Amino acid sequence: MARSSSYPPELRRRAVRMVAEVLGDYDSESAALKAVASKLGIGSTETLRKWVRQDQVDSGRRPGTTTEESAQLKALKKENAELKRANEILKAAASFFAAEIDRPQTRS
Repeated sequence: MARSSSYPPELRRRAVRMVAEVLGDYDSESAALKAVASKLGIGSTETLRKWVRQDQVDSGRRPGTTTEESAQLKALKKENAELKRANEILKAAASFFAAEIDRPQTRS
């Protein structure tokens, strides 16, 4: 499971904007990423690259799973797991009560 980011969302948005703004000033995207990461104190250019790629996916400029779709998928997986657990409990209860009905009754 991924750990939550130590970078605030506003810093992430600012960094992505800065990369887009300075991209033309550098020979390559890697150079722009490196410059912005060092200016903002982001530990890894790979981290910033992932933010930029995710922003491109979210805005529709690149194919992939958007942040919203990812959150929906995560919620559906959680709900599915809860429903499977509830279903197993109900199956066990039904089995228990069916066995009780089949047991011969002793009269006192």
